[in-house]
Amino acid sequence: MTKKPKRVPAKKAPVKKKSAVWEKLAKELRTTIPKLDSEGLAFLVEQSRIHLYNMQVDELNRMKQEAYVNANKKSGGKSKTVKIQSGKTEFFGIDATSAGYYLRCTGGGTMFSKAEMVQMVKIVHGPGSAQETGARLYGWFTRERNDVISTLQITDRLDKKLQSLASFIKKNFKIKG
Repeated sequence: MTKKPKRVPAKKAPVKKKSAVWEKLAKELRTTIPKLDSEGLAFLVEQSRIHLYNMQVDELNRMKQEAYVNANKKSGGKSKTVKIQSGKTEFFGIDATSAGYYLRCTGGGTMFSKAEMVQMVKIVHGPGSAQETGARLYGWFTRERNDVISTLQITDRLDKKLQSLASFIKKNFKIKG
């Protein structure tokens, strides 16, 4: 007669303790929900989905930044850097590594995958002035990478940073084939 092995219960993931502020806000939300109509509740659900998505984007950007830093350390810090000075306050630089492209500006910076960088290069090599291609970049950012608008502190589709970025990418990146 063989003994059955003891079943070991699966370990539960550690529960993060919520802060007092979180608890207070959650309590307020629980008391508010019953008072809302379906339209108000739908609005809150949509806002929570948007916020969760933005949290995921922030986490991905953090992970990409870590990968960029690690790739730089492994390569001895030898990443390709291209710089442009535009006006007194705006500065763009792009560090190209195996992890992707890190775009820098005085307002912040963000990581782009190689596919995203190709998309931006195609946009800026389209017809039109720097203002028009900047506006197209803005449209692409709003559809694909809304986080970039806040990270680079872009105010609207006619922001001078977009024109400068469009000119910079067009000058320094070419479409192959």
